[in-house]
Amino acid sequence: MVWQTRAQRAAKVTLRAAESASNGLMRVLITGMGGQLGTLVARRLERLDGVDAIVGIDLDPPRRRLRRAEFHWTRPGDSDTVVEIVRSFDPTVVVHLGQFEPHARLVPDRADRASRHATESLLTALAQARSLRSIVVRSGIEVYGRGRGASICPDESAPATPTSQFGRRLLATERAVASFARSAGVPVTHLRFAPIAGFHAPSPLARLLKLQAVPVPAITEPTFALVHAGDAADVIVAAVHAERDEAVNVVAPGVVSAYQAARIGGRVPVPVLGPGWAVARRIVEVAGAPLPDHVHELLVRGRSADGSHCASVLGLAPTTSTRDIVSEIQQQAGVEFFEVIDGYAA
Repeated sequence: MVWQTRAQRAAKVTLRAAESASNGLMRVLITGMGGQLGTLVARRLERLDGVDAIVGIDLDPPRRRLRRAEFHWTRPGDSDTVVEIVRSFDPTVVVHLGQFEPHARLVPDRADRASRHATESLLTALAQARSLRSIVVRSGIEVYGRGRGASICPDESAPATPTSQFGRRLLATERAVASFARSAGVPVTHLRFAPIAGFHAPSPLARLLKLQAVPVPAITEPTFALVHAGDAADVIVAAVHAERDEAVNVVAPGVVSAYQAARIGGRVPVPVLGPGWAVARRIVEVAGAPLPDHVHELLVRGRSADGSHCASVLGLAPTTSTRDIVSEIQQQAGVEFFEVIDGYAA
C-alpha cells in the first residue's frame, strides 16, 4: 500500500470527479449513510452502472459491508470536514438522510440538534459543489401534523402544520434545503415517508410494538400507516434518477390501529385513557421503549397520508403492506435496549 497525504487523496478524488463528469456519470453524496436506511440506499446505488462513485458521511459507520461506497466519519456540525469532503468529491446528486428521529438513534434534544447541525453543515458545504444537479431529502408525513381540523389522510397539497418536535424539525429541514436549492437552481425532492420500519431499522415505534404489553387508546381506534425500510430505499434510488422538484408522500398499502398491531404479534393491548398516558410513558421507558411525542401522537390520533402520487412521479411505490411490516417487527427479537453516551445511542 502506498501512503498518501490528505492533499494527495483529495487531488485523486478531484481528478476522478472531473473524469466522471465528462462521462455523464453520477457521483452521489449520502448524509446519514451509517444508518440502516443510508446503508440500504448505498448498497442499491453500488449496483447501478450509471453511478460512478458514492461517498457517505455520518456519526456512525455502516453496519453492512459496502463494496464501492466510501465512508467518512463526521459529527453533526463539523462544517470544516464536510466542506472538505464536498469540495474534493464534487457530487452531482445529494441524498440527505441526516434526519435523526427522536429515540431512534439519539435522545430527542440531541436528535433535534444533530438534524439541524447536519443540515446546516451540508448546505454550507454545497456552496462548493460545482457540479450539483439535484437533491433528495428524507422527510416524513409528520410534517402534516394532527392538530384540530387536520386531514386524516393528507395529500401533498395539504398544509404542513406539524404538531410534534420531529415534524417541526423535518419541515424546517425541507424549507432550508428548498431555499438553498432555489438559489442554486437545482431541483429538490422531499420524500415524506410514513414511519420507516423493518430490516431492524432503529424505530421507537417498533420497540414499543415489540413489548409484551402495548399501550393503546382506550376509547378510539385511530389507524396509522408505515413504510418498509427496503421500499423506502427503493423509492430514494428512484428519486435520485427522477430529479423532481416537489414533495412526494411515501406510504405503504393499508393501515392498522395500535390495538390491531399488538394483536398481530400476540402482544397484550393495554387500554390507556387521558392522564394514564403519563404513567404508560414512564413504564414503557423503563421497559426499553421510550415514547417520544410523535409516536404518542400516532397512537392516539393516527397517522397516514395519500401516497398515490408516488407511483406516477417516481415510477414505483411501496409494495410491502403496513400489516406485513408490523408482522415482521413482531417476529424480530425483543426490545433492543440502547445506552446513551454523550447523547448518542451506542
